[in-house]
Amino acid sequence: MTTDNAYRVDTTSRLAQWRIDNLASCTYRKSDPFKIGKWNWRLVIEKNRTLYIKLYPEISGLTKETPPIASFIIRVVSSLGGRKALVHPEIRDKQLKTSDDFVWALEVPLTGKFIIDLEFLDLKTASLNGGESCSVWTEGLTQKDLRSTAISSLGKMLSESIHTDIIIHASDGSMGAHRAVLAARSPVFQSMFSHDLKEKEMSAINISDMSIEACQAFLSYIYGNIEEQDFLVHRLDLLRAADKYDVVDLKEACHESLLEDIDTNNVLERLQIASLYRLEKLKICCMQYLVRFGKIFDILEEFDAFIKTADRELIAEVFNEILSVWKGF
Repeated sequence: MTTDNAYRVDTTSRLAQWRIDNLASCTYRKSDPFKIGKWNWRLVIEKNRTLYIKLYPEISGLTKETPPIASFIIRVVSSLGGRKALVHPEIRDKQLKTSDDFVWALEVPLTGKFIIDLEFLDLKTASLNGGESCSVWTEGLTQKDLRSTAISSLGKMLSESIHTDIIIHASDGSMGAHRAVLAARSPVFQSMFSHDLKEKEMSAINISDMSIEACQAFLSYIYGNIEEQDFLVHRLDLLRAADKYDVVDLKEACHESLLEDIDTNNVLERLQIASLYRLEKLKICCMQYLVRFGKIFDILEEFDAFIKTADRELIAEVFNEILSVWKGF
């Protein structure tokens, strides 16, 4: 019997999964809408002699004006025969407007339970003025908040070393900064400069656990002129520094960014990072990705190494998640 759950698509980060229990009496089924990126999406199954799977965004003003340009991998994972998967060739930069823009015809008959597994690699919006398309996952950090003249001038103070009054020593280089700016952005720095600490006497701070490039990215964020690519490249170093120097907004920015591109190559590392820095949303998403979405099957060897070295409390949480989610599928 078909229930509301038969139409629900589970999502996390860039991944969507539609669990199909039985298609024997059904020739057409359309999923509930699910949101990834800026758009609400639908999956459709049409069954005749051939099984067709369709993916498209719901019609809206946004879809009409700026239809998504999608890169994704779509699979069908059967519960029979050791979770064998049928994988469509990777789709790159395909504009999707209607239900006919992506249609996958499967000649192989499917019986029993299976999962349609959809993983977005990127989603872009076409520029209204004919410019270059922009990823919805990398736009905005520097474009939304860093445009004022004051912020621009503050960044210039750092990049041109205007009247610097303290030196930052990284592991492989040094650069100048300003006590007042550092103190305003970090209570840890403020405490350093307010007491008779070594940093106050020497007019220097040693950050020996960061490279000069990572340190430059950290200071660029504090001064408001970090580039998007530098942020992405140095996210883990920035997270460590944000935690160490209590820069709350930077820690949250790193947290949100790390949620957006979880995959099988990084999920175990992200899970440990989430545990170490108390990032609850990231921890939940990683465990769901592994367990609820079944990606643990894709990295069994790596997971085996993980459970031999990871924190015992974290391992216990993962196994509790396994016990609570896996009920016969």
